[in-house]
Amino acid sequence: MTSNRSARPIIAESMRIGGRKVTTTDVVEVCYPYTNEVIGTVPAGNAEHAREAFEIAAKYRATLTRYERQQILFRAAELIRARREQLAKIITLELGICHQHALYETGRAYDVFMLAGQLAILDDGQIFSCDLTPHGKARKIYTKREPVNVISAITPFNHPLNMVAHKIAPAIATNNCVVCKPTEQTPLTAIALADILYEAGLPPEMFQVVTGWPQHIGEEMIINEHIDIVTFTGGVPVGKMIAAKAGYKRLALELGGNDPLIILDDLSDEDLIKAAEIAVAGATGNSGQRCTAIKRILVQENVADKIVPHILEKAKKIRFGDPEDPETQLGCVIHEKAAETFENRVFDAEKQGARILYHPGRNGALLPPIVIDHVPHDSELVFEETFGPIIPIVRVPNDDEALIRISNSTPFGLSAGVCTNRLDRITRFVDGLDVGTVNIWEQPGYRIEMSPFGGIKDSGNGVKEGVLEAMKFFTNVKTYSLPWPAN
Repeated sequence: MTSNRSARPIIAESMRIGGRKVTTTDVVEVCYPYTNEVIGTVPAGNAEHAREAFEIAAKYRATLTRYERQQILFRAAELIRARREQLAKIITLELGICHQHALYETGRAYDVFMLAGQLAILDDGQIFSCDLTPHGKARKIYTKREPVNVISAITPFNHPLNMVAHKIAPAIATNNCVVCKPTEQTPLTAIALADILYEAGLPPEMFQVVTGWPQHIGEEMIINEHIDIVTFTGGVPVGKMIAAKAGYKRLALELGGNDPLIILDDLSDEDLIKAAEIAVAGATGNSGQRCTAIKRILVQENVADKIVPHILEKAKKIRFGDPEDPETQLGCVIHEKAAETFENRVFDAEKQGARILYHPGRNGALLPPIVIDHVPHDSELVFEETFGPIIPIVRVPNDDEALIRISNSTPFGLSAGVCTNRLDRITRFVDGLDVGTVNIWEQPGYRIEMSPFGGIKDSGNGVKEGVLEAMKFFTNVKTYSLPWPAN
């Protein structure tokens, strides 16, 4: 990317290592996708910086009580809410999404910390009486959870606040230490969150942030001897590389998706309007840069002609443009090259027989909500993960089993949405779709921040995120027993 110097003050940030602000001579420039101007810099750290952070984390043993952890998490949540405008501005500048979507992300992060705080005081230890069989003894077996201690968190550009929150909040709740390497594209938000956590009372050893180019610092985030868990959210090739290099380490890999919204032919005209609203909102939220965004609208042929005008109407109403304008409903994708790639996929689909119904024109990284109909289900546009606000309509047979086969035909298996009013079809699709989540009459990615979330196939290694599941994953279960008189 060719960057332009900014007229606004440049945010010159530092790494956060062991309570110190660490800088380097070389820096990584952070650019605003809408104008391509430099809006900030972070240090171009290297393996030595990551190594130091992991050594600090490994030597530290957190002793925070459940109550202390809860209060830190609650205070962090309230600080996020109090500073939502400032955080949203940073998100908008480094990611390019509109201010409305950035504000929504701060709300989600608030939820993550509040829910983690509520769960931090709960003890899910178990008790097993041993006099249950003829071979039993007068004993009781107990379980307790202990922190793994050191977690490496590698986070993506598309949710620079919430994806970090989903890794650090459960770690705090379970008394673990995290070293976070945010992507070089959107690192400023993670550093802002670190400062909020320190202000909330978190010992700085428990959350450190290192920055730099992947080729200089990335491997250390995977192979360092002190790491107990690597948690990564990002693309499939990097995720599989991490799996190959990590060796005997616990891994949580969330690697993206190609999520369908499936619209069945039992819907009324009113239902079709509702389904169109879900389709457009799900395809364009966060500029389409969500692993759970709707990447394919699979519409049965019986109702396709009826729903397409509703989809087109709703797409044309979206106000896209300047991300900092409070009225803007759709901002940029991460950079111009990504926008160009996604637009080219649209043009390639057109060459395969698809029809572009709405494309008001791309401007750099500003990609409009493009509506394209009659997309072949094996087109690259809908077979791969197209990470932008494209609204592709795939007309599929009225045969449910054939539709399920088409939906399952891509390498991904994250989530799916299904619009139907028939219970027999609901159960058929819940059972038949090869994904981690199925939502009926909702976007594929709908969840609360506590509920389990994650995919199968190329979407991940089956480990669930969500505050509750992450807290379990970040702990080891210890079993012990004591003599106990039989009752």
